Amino acid sequence: MTAPQSAAAAARSHVENPRRSKVAQTLGRAGMACYGLVHLIIAYLALRIAFGGGTGQAADQNGALQEIGSNAFGTAVLWVLAVGLIAFGLWQVLMAATGYEWVSGGKRVRKRLGSGGRAIVVFALGYSAIRIAVGAGSSAGNQRQQEATGKVLALPAGPALVVVAACCVAAVAVASGVKGVRQSFLEDLDTSELPRGTRRWVARLGTGGYVAKGVVLALVAVLLGYAGLQSDAREAGGLDAALRTLAGQPFGAVLLTIVALGLAAFGAYCFGAAWAHKR
Repeated sequence: MTAPQSAAAAARSHVENPRRSKVAQTLGRAGMACYGLVHLIIAYLALRIAFGGGTGQAADQNGALQEIGSNAFGTAVLWVLAVGLIAFGLWQVLMAATGYEWVSGGKRVRKRLGSGGRAIVVFALGYSAIRIAVGAGSSAGNQRQQEATGKVLALPAGPALVVVAACCVAAVAVASGVKGVRQSFLEDLDTSELPRGTRRWVARLGTGGYVAKGVVLALVAVLLGYAGLQSDAREAGGLDAALRTLAGQPFGAVLLTIVALGLAAFGAYCFGAAWAHKR
C-alpha cells in the first residue's frame, strides 16, 4: 500500500470509527463525569460512617444513588445520571472493541478487557439509577453480593469457586493499586489538554483514587474469600461491607477517613480524565 493509500485508509478509519465521533465523545465524557460524581457521594457516605453516622445508608453505589434521590429534584438528577452512566457504558464498550490504539500488545488487550468490565459495572449502575428514579427501589450491594455468593456456594465445588472469585477480585485490587502508584493511568490522557495548573493535581488525584479503590477491592476480596472458606454467604459483602469492616478495626475511623478521601480523589480525577482522555 502506497503512502497516499495508507493515509486515505487511516482517514476512512478515523471517520468510520463511531468511538471517535463527536456525539460518542461528548456523551462518554459526560458519563465519566457522572461516574465521578457517584464516587464523590460514596466518599461522603463513608465519611459519615467514619464519624459515627450513616447507619441507615449503604456506603456504596446504590447508597449514593439513593442519597441523590432523597434530595429535592433528586428524581430529575437520577434520570440525568442514568443517561450519563449508560452513555459512559456505551463509550466503554466502544473502547473495549476498538480503543487504546496508543498502546499495543498485551497492554492494549488488558486495557480493552478493563473497559469491558467497566461497561458491565456502569450499565448495572445506570439500571439501578432508573429503578430508584421510578420508585422501584434497588437491593443493597451487600445483599446482592450475598445472594450471588449463596448461589455459587450451592454448586458442586462452590466454596472453591468462591475462593477463586475472591482471588480474581484481589488481582484487580492489586492492579488498581499498581496503576495508581505507577501513574500508568496517565497513558490514557492527553495532559496537554488540561489547564496547566491542574495537570499535576490530576496525576495526584488519580494516584490517590486508584490506590484507595485497590484497598477497598482488597477488603471485598478478603470478605469473599472468607465466605468461601466458611461456606457461608453471609460473610460476603460489597463496597459497603468493606468500608464498615475497615471502620471496625483499630484506628478504623482514621483509616476509613483516609480511604474516603481517596475515593473522593478518584471522583475528582474522573472529571479531569473526562476532559483529557485520549480519543
